[in-house]
Amino acid sequence: MTVHRVAVLALDGVTPLDLAIPTQIFTTRPETPYEMTLCALDAKVVTSAGFALVADGELAQVRTADTVVVPGFEPNLRLPDAVLGALAEARDRGTRVVSICTGAFALAAAGVLDGLHATTHWKHIDELERDFPAVKVDRDVLYVDEGDVLTSAGVCCGIDLCLHLVRRDLGAVVANEIARGLVAAPHRDGGQAQYVPAPVAVAGEASLSGTRGWALHRLGEPLTLRVLARHAGVSQRTFMRRFTEETGTTPLQWLQGARLGRARELLETTDHPMDQVARDCGLGTAANLRLHFRRALGTTPTAYRRTFGRSKSPSPARSPAALRAD
Repeated sequence: MTVHRVAVLALDGVTPLDLAIPTQIFTTRPETPYEMTLCALDAKVVTSAGFALVADGELAQVRTADTVVVPGFEPNLRLPDAVLGALAEARDRGTRVVSICTGAFALAAAGVLDGLHATTHWKHIDELERDFPAVKVDRDVLYVDEGDVLTSAGVCCGIDLCLHLVRRDLGAVVANEIARGLVAAPHRDGGQAQYVPAPVAVAGEASLSGTRGWALHRLGEPLTLRVLARHAGVSQRTFMRRFTEETGTTPLQWLQGARLGRARELLETTDHPMDQVARDCGLGTAANLRLHFRRALGTTPTAYRRTFGRSKSPSPARSPAALRAD
């Protein structure tokens, strides 16, 4: 596989957890082409937690990377012109530029987000919208994918975004394997509104995670709201309300995302005909599979299999957007 250079740019005031996410996900593994370097303006970087860290890389690596990731930092800190210039230059040369949490403020200050949709931590969303009116702020999303510019919401949403990048680059199987190693969900639906402070759930209400896990093993079966509510032991109305509170999405939308994820795995790991893939993942027919694939990924199941099938070794430059040319 062609080496894909990832520069993680640690700014003064960097949030340690935000920093750990991309350095862990893009660390060198036999099954991935990523070559990750921790970069900074100065070798020593002070974190928001008060301790310091040492970066091996410099801004020069930011300018030559294939992907640049800016973890969250204290957004009220003024950024040096050298940092803003490096980010703008990376964007101008076609580098994929990514932010986690409040890292969006660095991209916005460098002009990278002008005219694009973006997000950040819900606590700072008003500040981003006020300070950078050229940015189209999305409030209720875990992350925003604008092709070569991607931003995530608060902290742990960086896991969702980085796994999304791996899924774009290398397919669902590799992304799911990394997620299992992190003991993280390969894909979460919903938006960050579910994490904004809300009233505490009524005492005694149990999570519906058991029903979701049960459903994931039966995606090829008819899973109606009635079936799911019966498994959970609650009324359909109660199930719908609690499911939306827990996941930020509806049962139908969640099922559709899970079935598409299963379809991607089957296309990568089997030679099954499209009708069988559609039946096994619960989408019914090959025509329905193609319809949902086109809507969600902007490509066809055939093109996806050709790129990410088990006999292929895709490079990180590939993505659903690139597949449209196939």
